[in-house]
Amino acid sequence: MPEEGEYFGKHGEPRKYDPSFKGPIQNRGCTDIACCILFIVAILGYFAVGILAWSQGDPRKVIYPTDSRGQFCGQAGTPLENKPYLFYFNIMKCATYSKIVISWHSFCFPHYIVLLYLYMLQSDDKCFLIFRCVWRTCHGFDQYYLNQNFHCVNKRESFHRNATVVIEARQVVMKIFEDYTQSWYWILIGLVIAMLTSLLFIVLLRFLAGIMVWIMIALVILVIGYGIFHCYMEYAALKGEPGANVTLQELGFQTDFTVYLQIRQTWLAFSQLIILAIVEVIIILLLIFLRKRILIAIALIKEASRAIGHVMCSLVYPLFTFFLLVIVIAYWAVTAVYPFNSQRPLLRCVPCINWISLVLIQNYSISPMKAQCPDSECLFAFYGGETVYHKYLIGLQFYNVFLFFWCANFVTALGQMTLAGAFASYYWAFVKPDDMPAFPVFSALGRSLRYHTGTLAFGSLILSIIQIIRVLLEYLDHKLKGAQNKFAKFLLCCLKCCFWCLEKFIKFLNRNAYIMVAIYGKNFCTSARDAFFLLLRNMIRVAVLDKVTDFLLFLGKLLIVGLVGVFAFFFFSGRVRAFENTAPSLHYYWVPILTVVIGSYLIAHGFFSVYAMCVDTLFLCFLEDLERNDGSAERPYLMPESLRKILNKKNKNQPAE
Repeated sequence: MPEEGEYFGKHGEPRKYDPSFKGPIQNRGCTDIACCILFIVAILGYFAVGILAWSQGDPRKVIYPTDSRGQFCGQAGTPLENKPYLFYFNIMKCATYSKIVISWHSFCFPHYIVLLYLYMLQSDDKCFLIFRCVWRTCHGFDQYYLNQNFHCVNKRESFHRNATVVIEARQVVMKIFEDYTQSWYWILIGLVIAMLTSLLFIVLLRFLAGIMVWIMIALVILVIGYGIFHCYMEYAALKGEPGANVTLQELGFQTDFTVYLQIRQTWLAFSQLIILAIVEVIIILLLIFLRKRILIAIALIKEASRAIGHVMCSLVYPLFTFFLLVIVIAYWAVTAVYPFNSQRPLLRCVPCINWISLVLIQNYSISPMKAQCPDSECLFAFYGGETVYHKYLIGLQFYNVFLFFWCANFVTALGQMTLAGAFASYYWAFVKPDDMPAFPVFSALGRSLRYHTGTLAFGSLILSIIQIIRVLLEYLDHKLKGAQNKFAKFLLCCLKCCFWCLEKFIKFLNRNAYIMVAIYGKNFCTSARDAFFLLLRNMIRVAVLDKVTDFLLFLGKLLIVGLVGVFAFFFFSGRVRAFENTAPSLHYYWVPILTVVIGSYLIAHGFFSVYAMCVDTLFLCFLEDLERNDGSAERPYLMPESLRKILNKKNKNQPAE
């Protein structure tokens, strides 16, 4: 293993000893002001786009379907209140102009005639209730004819062929919603259990980090082992059952997911050295080869536990980040939906032949057209109309997506810098906790917002540009799926891979840059350079210690999710007699189980993200400590004794007072 001194000069110079340095610098100035101004202007523009979208859009078009007369199906207080369903087909695919008989007036408008002057339609039994609100969904609509109202219906066989997929999908969705209404209370209880388990795990790590880590590793192996055993027992129990040997390919897609649990191949895919067994072997091999490094990672986790013990409010900070992210996501979603519902009702006026163009009139009865032609009347055509707003709608949507990425990354970066500042104040405190700020998290949050908003915006902007490029590449990949150009597909695949790697690297660099900004108060480029060179000078420690710690924290999340998931499985599936009368009756018991598992992972991820940020900050700080100090009486190490033992470092006796 090369000594750190061998990298000096090649990857920057180590930081010199500074007797005045006492931790995160208090006397600092604003950084990256230009990017801060750009971010503020972009946010103001984002608000303008949102206000414009809200003023132009109609939320009723999102909630209610619209029939061919512009009426909202199922809206309360209207004649269609009891008709919440809209049936429609693409009439241009099931009819030709020769089969359309025009009534009333002989005006031929190819794009709109099927919506306005449809009197009778016969198209080889392929058409159904076209753009009409109906009161319910059933198989009896084939007996319902409305020729006098310019609509037609098809025969039973054609209806079944066209509507089966839609009806079955709707039934599945409705059953899922019913399951949520029956089990939401128990889902919340499961999520609370996940939160309490995460908190308990963190508290125990503070006192019993070594024992808990080894217990955690053993439990993960046992949980996966039980999963293999359970899958194999289900696989063996289905032997000889009729239809159990059907393959997944032969079965195809089924809306009733319980069907998949009745075939042996489903359980085989999760057992017998295929998925769970492979995961089990990989984990065991990693533990064998990294057993010595695990001991070092345990010491880092212990120190992180002590740091969190002195900064307990750091465990609550992820809730603040989550709250801000919810606001960002909600604003983006509303702003994205409203523009697509901003079209105005277009009317066609008849019978005056001079007025054959589409018009947008709020009150036709008092309009000049009505005065010039008293016999005319206006009929709804469709929602449309091209305005300046609609001309630039794609650009506004792109701006909305880009600002969403920028704001979301900014919120995440703010959380990282805040936690880094709080934990850095712990590490560099000579006497803990006396030399720490009274409220380290709030102090770090105030410094980040007051001095480094521009730096946060700069780092998140770089990451957002890469992410938006990845989105565009995914869009191109979707469009080129049917293309036969293999070179284009290969090039696109290479670009997607390169930008995925680049995004991971930028996230890693930003994370460490924010730690340096939180400590020294420099701009983004300087901090990123210092952090990058510091890590390069200690690349072996970074590759082993940091990644092993991340691996152990991932095992902790896996353990929590596994325990809560197994508990949810036995509860909702009714496998335990004690819960048979308590568990709700469900269509698909996997719905609440999957919800609890995903929610438990997100909760565990939120708590362990604090731990991961703490470990990264302490790791970077003690690398700085190694370069700044030498253990002498004048330059003692500030790292705790446990870390000094790991690195075989000692502080010499302090001079007498």
